[in-house]
Amino acid sequence: MFGISGAEFLVIILVAIVVLPPRMWPDVAQFLARVVKFVRQIIWKITDASEQIKDTIEREAPIDQVIMTTTDDILAEFATPIKQLKRKTKTKSQRGTKKCKK
Repeated sequence: MFGISGAEFLVIILVAIVVLPPRMWPDVAQFLARVVKFVRQIIWKITDASEQIKDTIEREAPIDQVIMTTTDDILAEFATPIKQLKRKTKTKSQRGTKKCKK
């Protein structure tokens, strides 16, 4: 618990019992109860927030994959070699010129 072993925690409790007068023990116990309650609330809030973040990330992962595959497909279409495009346009233009000469 918070990097304190059981033996260290026991020593702290014993020192607190010796140092604090008995009339203050109820007040200290109430204070410690409030601190524990506050820490638990913070831990629950952090846990809930981390769960929400995890769910959001899991939902967005498939969307990222779709975007990546779509982008890759589009880039693959643009990556067609220019020589192939020039060949296609030359053959089309040569066909048109031959028809005009006949």
